[in-house]
Amino acid sequence: MAEFNNGPRGGNGDNRGGGNDRRGGGNDRRGGNDRKEESRTGDSDLKEKVVAINRVAKVVKGGRRFSFSAIVVVGDGNGTVGYGLGKANEVTDAIAKGIDDAKKNLVKVPLYKHTVPHIMEGKYSGGYVLVQPAAAGTGVIAGGAMRAVFESAGIKDVLAKSKGSSNPHNVVKATFDALLKMRDPMQIAQARGITLSQVFNG
Repeated sequence: MAEFNNGPRGGNGDNRGGGNDRRGGGNDRRGGNDRKEESRTGDSDLKEKVVAINRVAKVVKGGRRFSFSAIVVVGDGNGTVGYGLGKANEVTDAIAKGIDDAKKNLVKVPLYKHTVPHIMEGKYSGGYVLVQPAAAGTGVIAGGAMRAVFESAGIKDVLAKSKGSSNPHNVVKATFDALLKMRDPMQIAQARGITLSQVFNG
């Protein structure tokens, strides 16, 4: 019996050692997280906009159980923007999850004089949007979901119209589709070997 008891203790000792090794690995991973946080110093410049919050009711034996989903758009106002979806039992937790998801999906969209470079259409599922540039001082002429995307991206003058589904999820994704399909006029000018004015004026 003594030998039997010593065996598990020795095994536990080995497991503890393995546990310590794993903790050491965990410390290394925490160090990795610190490096990620350091590399995300620009996250403090990101501004969040909650586009929509939806309440979902699940009928269970004791009654109804409510949960919430939130779609959030984040951006630095200088061409970097992203969107995310968060789900939780509380509104604040759902928004926080949406912000974290949006920060993982940041993209860079081309800007030209605080507006979009050219006309573009975007589509996602039932959502269909039309985005076109506007003169300085026009402002953001767009609906709620599209407005949040444009303002987060730093677009100050734009004319936009949603022609399809009014579902904010589809509208946001269709707007991102339109922005991501746009081409940077500087890159086009360099590729063609012409000036920027010739790109727009021919």
